[in-house]
Amino acid sequence: MLASSKYLYGTFHDVDMKMADYIAPAREIGFVVNELLDYPRLASLGDFSDATEELTGAILDEAAKFAGQVLAPLNKVGDQQGVRLEGDTIKTPDGFADAYQLFVDNQWLSLAQNPQYGGQGLPFLIHLAAAEMWNSACTSFALCPMLTAGGIDALAAHASDELKDKYLPNLITGKWTATMNLTEPHAGSDLSTLKTRAEPQGDHYLIKGQKIYITWGEHDMSENIMHIVLAPMVDAPAGNKGLSLFLVPKFLLNEDGSPGARNDVRVISTEHKLGIHASPTCVMGFGENDGAIGYLIGEPGDGLACMFTLMNHARLEVGLQGVALSERAYQDALGYAKDRVQGRDAETGESAAIIQHADVQRMLMSMKSLTEAMRGLTYDGAFAHDLRTHGKDEDEKRHFNERFALLTPVVKAWCTELVNEVTSTGIQIHGGMGFIEETGAAQHYRDARITSIYEGTNGIQANDLVGRKLLRDQGAALGSYLEEIIETAERIESQEALKPIALKLKSAVENLQSASRYILENAKSNPKFVGAVAYNYLMMMGYVAGGWYMARAAEKAVAELGGSDKDFYTRKLASANFYFAQMLPRYKGYQEAVMSGAEIGVSLGEECF
Repeated sequence: MLASSKYLYGTFHDVDMKMADYIAPAREIGFVVNELLDYPRLASLGDFSDATEELTGAILDEAAKFAGQVLAPLNKVGDQQGVRLEGDTIKTPDGFADAYQLFVDNQWLSLAQNPQYGGQGLPFLIHLAAAEMWNSACTSFALCPMLTAGGIDALAAHASDELKDKYLPNLITGKWTATMNLTEPHAGSDLSTLKTRAEPQGDHYLIKGQKIYITWGEHDMSENIMHIVLAPMVDAPAGNKGLSLFLVPKFLLNEDGSPGARNDVRVISTEHKLGIHASPTCVMGFGENDGAIGYLIGEPGDGLACMFTLMNHARLEVGLQGVALSERAYQDALGYAKDRVQGRDAETGESAAIIQHADVQRMLMSMKSLTEAMRGLTYDGAFAHDLRTHGKDEDEKRHFNERFALLTPVVKAWCTELVNEVTSTGIQIHGGMGFIEETGAAQHYRDARITSIYEGTNGIQANDLVGRKLLRDQGAALGSYLEEIIETAERIESQEALKPIALKLKSAVENLQSASRYILENAKSNPKFVGAVAYNYLMMMGYVAGGWYMARAAEKAVAELGGSDKDFYTRKLASANFYFAQMLPRYKGYQEAVMSGAEIGVSLGEECF
């Protein structure tokens, strides 16, 4: 487990901490893990028998320190300096390489990894909670271990034992990092047209081609980089069925497993981006000379299925970025609203901080309640992942595998749509100061904008939810999820303080069921139907699902209002009531767009524009 004696955070940076203040919301995160979700259920599983609430609480406390003291001061530095290409490598901003070494020394990436290869064997939920803090503190930095974790998943699920033994231990420690290589200049979401090719040569393959938008494709923070590359073999059939997945190391390994000769893979250029300036986005060249040596992951032709293991991990954590950046923007906006004196109090007529103005309170509470709803949904996705992989029996694993599949596109898309709103609202609260870079509010907005684009645009996520989840099982997984929401609504309806919430939640579920039936009945009416309704349906489901977590939060809050933590639960209840009064009603507009707007959607053609 983590050795707290390694932490030397307080003296790590000589920077102005006023520009880097971030306090991890430990109480909020602990509430979701231990009260909103059933953490004891995870801890009771044999694989997690050592993962006591006390132990995981101590780990998350240290994660909070690391986020606040090491990573948060890097956020503005990284945004201002960016990365720079020098020959065959990329130089990261000041402090990044040292911070990453601390990250490795303290075993942060190993939290939820397999002990067989050096992991700590904790629930993925705990990793996700820690990762929220790192993403809030410095999203650019957190992207590097996020992709490495996804690469670990792909290797662990599909690679041969030989590849696992060679590469997983150093990936799990973070000593080596990993990337995901899909996109090419001519091929974005349509991977069936990839031009990169793999030619078999003995026990390996020679990879030749070019990949673009490769996050952390080259850098100076680790001694080796493992590129996970999707490509067809030279004789493969056309289309997705011809794709295979390969491990292409930056440095080939010596007999003793140490990095040796440089492989034929090079960074060609880096992109100049709107945000996440400290996260290098690379154009990578494979095999410009003799060919880049790569090793097959899984079976030939199974590349896309293998890659989806990595992508689904990344999609959940990109949704988490939405939570994390929303939390950071909220903290900054709240602090500014308490300090900024402007105008007069509506009741006393005296000069007032802007937090006393009703409209500013509305904006702050919209940021707070949406962030809490997103956190509940995202953490529940991680909870489902733990039970689908470590459940007590096959029926439980199957149930939560379906739940994880259902929630993943909603987590990714709904949370990343909302983070663009929340970070924009943060700028609005700052007023003119938000539009300039000094306060940092603009950086959160810029950093957040990519989240709805990468790891599959939100339109792709919506099509996945409708086309591959709702239609494939005719709403069975969704029906099971909605049954649990209705059970919550019926349970709390008898409590006077919660009855309004319960009634609104039941009505929302009934309307989501109506929209789902409408889609199931009309999906075959027109080839464009699914694409015309999918986005609005996903957003509708997001708001209804968010309502479930907020209702459960309200139930816990009412039960604890008489206890020692009254102030926290009072705020929690206020947030839930605000969500149901002003955020949840948004679903009705999306429902109308699904059920009454499909006709105009399918009738649109190029001539309309």
